[in-house]
Amino acid sequence: MEVVLLERVEKLGQMGDVVKVKNGYARNYLLPQKKALRASKENLAVFESQRAQLEADNLSRRDEAAKVGEKLDGEAVVLIRAASDSQQLYGSVSTQDIARAVSEAGYTISRKQVVLDKVLKTLGLHDIKVRLHPEVTVNVTVNIARSNEEAEIQARGESVEEVAEAKLDARDEAVADVFESTAETEDEDNAQS
Repeated sequence: MEVVLLERVEKLGQMGDVVKVKNGYARNYLLPQKKALRASKENLAVFESQRAQLEADNLSRRDEAAKVGEKLDGEAVVLIRAASDSQQLYGSVSTQDIARAVSEAGYTISRKQVVLDKVLKTLGLHDIKVRLHPEVTVNVTVNIARSNEEAEIQARGESVEEVAEAKLDARDEAVADVFESTAETEDEDNAQS
């Protein structure tokens, strides 16, 4: 089916382009989302008469998205999830989870604007793309951790395991010091008696 695009569609074309797409893609996505019209003579005439208005609307939406994108680009959000010792999540992080976290940080986005290239099933820092407009895409860092403390460690770029081992070593040394001082005190008491 041939359609005329009413806005830029990634990997398909720019506004005003007449492109050939599969029937299902046009019927189920492009037409209902008002991203395209069927490429009939009547629709092409309607598009040409409204082209200036559509381009002006697109330009204003793009400018607004660019302003928001400047503030949002590089933003980091924290998601607390349950995970195993091997850092595998019990479940996964969805686009809806990310959209909710970004919205709680003060930016209004929908789950459809979050672009996930892969399933997020591990702890750590993940760079995620957010498409604010067909021509404006920004990166957001999603910090998935088991606790806020763990999220802070990951945000500093440190390994959670190394920090945990260092804490255990410090605790073991403190316990050993207590036993040594107790043993020395007992030896002194025994020597005095």
